[in-house]
Amino acid sequence: MRNERFDLAIIGSGGAAFAAAIRARGLGKRVVMIERGTVGGTCVNTGCVPSKALLAAADARHVALDSARFPGVVASAGPVDMPALIGGKAALVESMRTEKYVDLAAEYGWAMVEGDAEFTGSQNAPLLQVTSLGGAVTMIEAVHYVVATGSTPWAPPVPGLAETGYLTSTTAMELDEVPDTMLILGGGYVALEQAQLFSRLGARVTMLVRSRLTSREEPEVSKALAGVFADEGIRVVRRATVDSVSLDEDTAGVIATASVAGGQEVFRASRLLVATGRRPVTDGLNLEAVGVKTGISGGIVVDSRLASSNPRIWAAGDVTGHREFVYVAAAHGTLAVENAFTDAAAEVGYRYLPRVTFTSPAVGAVGMTEKEAIAAGIRCDCRVLPLQYVPRALVNRDTRGFIKVVADRDTGRILGLTAVAKDAGELAAAGVYLLEAGMTTAQVVAAWSPYLTMAEGIRIACKAFTTDVSKLSCCA
Repeated sequence: MRNERFDLAIIGSGGAAFAAAIRARGLGKRVVMIERGTVGGTCVNTGCVPSKALLAAADARHVALDSARFPGVVASAGPVDMPALIGGKAALVESMRTEKYVDLAAEYGWAMVEGDAEFTGSQNAPLLQVTSLGGAVTMIEAVHYVVATGSTPWAPPVPGLAETGYLTSTTAMELDEVPDTMLILGGGYVALEQAQLFSRLGARVTMLVRSRLTSREEPEVSKALAGVFADEGIRVVRRATVDSVSLDEDTAGVIATASVAGGQEVFRASRLLVATGRRPVTDGLNLEAVGVKTGISGGIVVDSRLASSNPRIWAAGDVTGHREFVYVAAAHGTLAVENAFTDAAAEVGYRYLPRVTFTSPAVGAVGMTEKEAIAAGIRCDCRVLPLQYVPRALVNRDTRGFIKVVADRDTGRILGLTAVAKDAGELAAAGVYLLEAGMTTAQVVAAWSPYLTMAEGIRIACKAFTTDVSKLSCCA
């Protein structure tokens, strides 16, 4: 057994962990990072990077099959070579993991320890016991600790589900062939992206959704995506509750029985993908031994400064149960270190946090929805601009979607922006700047906006508060 001392010990090696380590090294602190699996965490290994790489490939195939919308263009697409596609994804992940994580850790010069970490000692004197795969034990003492162990896919307790060998967003991206049919449980951003991904790769996809698609966003988003998915052959079954799942012995697929619209319906598919959310990873950390409280879903309970119930132990990223975005995790990591070592007393806030779902067209949003503004007691005014009034969308020959602006009726100040459009993520980013600046719809109308960009749609949507946009010329 070895004993080592550090200023900061970090459990995990994803976005939150690396942001914390980089900031701590910038403060001159001695840092150790403990990882029991693959360096890099969810985003680079099994989340953002691989999923968006596969989505881009699926979009390329779809564009070829959808070329008829461009007069004079004829294209085709054959079956997908899934092993080659997955191999290319793996090579990209390996490259980014090496460059952005492994090499970066070496450059900053913090220690990396491989093994399972668990807290021991006491609340006043917490220690980490790290056990390697070979059984070697290292005891680590630090001035402060950051738990950044992330989250993992969660499946509901449906009878028979565990026996079916169901897919998650992680395992689905390792398939060596495109399933003929796929059944997806869930209607959130992961379910949406995976549904369109496999549909565009050639699978026939059915989604079972408890309420509606993107239930936390504007209802116009659900309606727009439902139309897009219907056009692409994706069946969406709303208000569906899965009662049981079993293996189909005749086809080696799955059978799901669900309550739908007051009755029961049976669904069959080659593969079942469960995308019903994620849960924080805290099992095995022995948090109770050092007085760290956890919530109902297992996440570490933190205050607005990301401090846990133990003043020397902080938490960052998905393990807190907060918003599951890698940019949130990175901000958490930096903020936790600032508070731990500089007494900054900085607080995390999500008022203008952008949200993006990488479907095609994409969903981008920032600020309040209309429902949230009304619930807050604000007299709001809203405009929904169909993309048929956005010149860029007309040029792209894709007017599926809209831009919605929520504004304070009394002041004209913009409270929220939602878009379903190509490059909707960029529109959400632009919305962050508008909201941070406290701009009104009139100020946006008076500002410059380049013609034939999607961002111009924000200006046109703001103009709709006072003008009939159907009577505008192309760039008026």
